[in-house]
This record gives sequence, structure tokens and C-alpha cells, in this order.
Amino acid sequence: MVVVTDRLPLFTGIELLSPARLRLVPAEPPPLSRADQAAVDDAWDEAVRAKPGLFDGPVAASGGLRWDEAQPGTLVLTWLRATYRRYVSPRTPGSARWLPHLFVSVLQPTDDGALMVGRMAAWTSSPGRWQLPSGTGEPPAAVGDPLEVADLRALAARELREETGTEIPAADLRLWRLSRGRQGDVGVLFLAPPRPAGALRASYAALVDAERAVGHEPELDQIAFVRVEADLPAPGDPRGDVDPILRAFRQDAPDLAAVAGPAAFPLGPVR
Repeated sequence: MVVVTDRLPLFTGIELLSPARLRLVPAEPPPLSRADQAAVDDAWDEAVRAKPGLFDGPVAASGGLRWDEAQPGTLVLTWLRATYRRYVSPRTPGSARWLPHLFVSVLQPTDDGALMVGRMAAWTSSPGRWQLPSGTGEPPAAVGDPLEVADLRALAARELREETGTEIPAADLRLWRLSRGRQGDVGVLFLAPPRPAGALRASYAALVDAERAVGHEPELDQIAFVRVEADLPAPGDPRGDVDPILRAFRQDAPDLAAVAGPAAFPLGPVR
């Protein structure tokens, strides 16, 4: 059982937070000893031999969440500039090697009250897992530049497009909640305006056709529209954190059939 700021009765491995404001603060990742750095590099080299397409690109990792005592309702998210190799080596929570993930996710509702979820393809790091369209956090291109909520919003819109084919202006995404896992992973969850399920299916089908035309398989090998936890096509499959998010969403917006757009959602003031 977890503690949630809006008192939702969630029994899960994540905590859902509803701040009035969100502030992002940079920090340096914990330094690695020579032995730890060698272990990270060896693990990365081994991973690249197994999958030559791996790229040690920049990532924004989570450095933790805390409430700002001087500004009630403000949640402070610390982020760390790193690269993907820090996620390959075996990691122990609390050690210098351990960097919790920072990621964005998009809640894409249908106009009759369901949420779109996708199943991770066999070639991904989490095959078979049902989840929201999501992506790993990315730092600003220039070292020293700030990471803003607007950057995370733009990343979320891009992930929605790349994983499902649904195009939406980043400005139309509303910051909904933050999730925090037991080991410190942080998700920034955005809410998209409702759309007809048929249009979402058509966008996904067009994406799949385009990907396969150039020899690629999509990251999500199936999409579904769910209203309650039991709606997932195969309850035995890995479910990620869909269930608690779905329960929270259902409490926030119980009757989406009558919703005309994002301004009508009964959500908090976070921007």
C-alpha cells in the first residue's frame, strides 16, 4: 500500500502525486569509483556486442522528488545528466551505480471514456508489458541549459506520435500527475484531449504500415482501449503501472463521453 496525495485507495508499487506546481532542478549523478566505472563500461561493451544498434545517448535520470517546504504545493524534481550505459550494468539500490529512471507517459483517452494502452513488442526491453505510450527522459542538448516542464511535454507528444501514430500539439497536453516507484523511478504523466477510438486505431495502423514498409517493427505490437483493470486483453501479461493509473484517471474523469476538450477535465491546476 502507498501514500497518495489525493487519497486515492491505490494498492500498487507506485505513488501518485498531484502537485500544484512542478519545478525541475539539475544535479550531478553520484561519481563512480574506478572499479564501478570499469564494471559499467564492461557491461555496456557486452550489451553492444549482443545488440550492435545500441547507442550510448544522453538521458535525464531521476535524482528524486521532494516537496518544497517554502512553497506549499510545489514538487521539486531533481534530474541528473547521464547516458544509457548507466542503465546496463547490474545496479544495486543505494549504490553509486544506481540511477532511477525519469520518464514521460501520455494518457490518451477516447471520447467515450477509455484509455489507450500498448503492448511492448518482443524486441524491446520489456516484451509483452502493457503500458501507456512512454519514453525515457532526455536532457537539454547543451550542458548547463535548464530542463523545463515544456521540454518534457514536447517529449511526451513525440513519444505518442512515434509509438502510436497519433499527432497532437505539445501545448494540448496537460500535466496530470507524477508517479514515483519504490526504487525511485519517476514518471511525469500528461493527459491528452479525448479522441474517437476509431481515429486512434487508424493512426496506429498507418504507423505500423509505415514502419514495416522500411523493415522496422513498431515498439508497440498492439494497442487496446481500457476502462477498468479487467479490460486488458490478457490479464496474465505484465501490466506495468496501468492499473493504478487507470483507477486514478477513472476517479478524475468518470464521464468522458460528455467532455468536449481538455479544459473540461476536472483536474488540478498544474501546467
